[in-house]
Amino acid sequence: MIFVIGLGPGGAEDMTPRAIAALDGCDIICGYTTYIDLIKDLDILSDKDLRPSGMKHEAERCQEVLKLALENPDKNIGLVSSGDPGVYGMAGLMLEIADNKVEVEIIPGVTAANSAAAVLGAPLMHDFAIISLSDLLTPKELIEKRLNAAAEADFVVCLYNPASHGRPEHFKWACDILLKHKSPETPAGWVSNIGRKDQDYKIMSLKEIRDEKLDMFCTAIIGNSQTKIKDNKMITPRGYLK
Repeated sequence: MIFVIGLGPGGAEDMTPRAIAALDGCDIICGYTTYIDLIKDLDILSDKDLRPSGMKHEAERCQEVLKLALENPDKNIGLVSSGDPGVYGMAGLMLEIADNKVEVEIIPGVTAANSAAAVLGAPLMHDFAIISLSDLLTPKELIEKRLNAAAEADFVVCLYNPASHGRPEHFKWACDILLKHKSPETPAGWVSNIGRKDQDYKIMSLKEIRDEKLDMFCTAIIGNSQTKIKDNKMITPRGYLK
């Protein structure tokens, strides 16, 4: 069968026991090169057949996984994805391509939103929205509509894929949209390389984070009208103290 495995944000300590058991039970493991690099040194993978592939080959990767599963009915095939495979990951695509030809099990993982929030404090204690700023698969006009709606409804907003070489101004553009509905003093923060050795983070206001130089290894969280900063931690009160 096929296991679509969420690796969490990066480090082995953030993988779930279920994910580690699934990796251990697979004979062949496929994935984006960066994700394979994150796990290749694990002792349980020393005898596994690891098959990395490049970015923008997601469909081909899933087709290869299905082909391997059909040609090797006595073997388990793993497909790894960072964070949770069902959140901007490979789970949906793999289920579509497998089309009930092979059993597929999804192994959840810690998302970038969860792990970034833990670094920043507790900003996701109330309703929040996750929005990717990548317009590779989603029209920019639809991203803009979602940003406006989430900000107007006073959601905490978690931004994935804030900027890249091809769209260096997307994060600033998104912040300008949020600033139409949110106070410039709204607490905000970013985390880069979550769970990895060069992890870094910073907490500031929405007006300040607008001019930060973020990249694809960053996750940003913009608070709601109740979010506050205390002891350099973002906190969005749930309301228990009331």
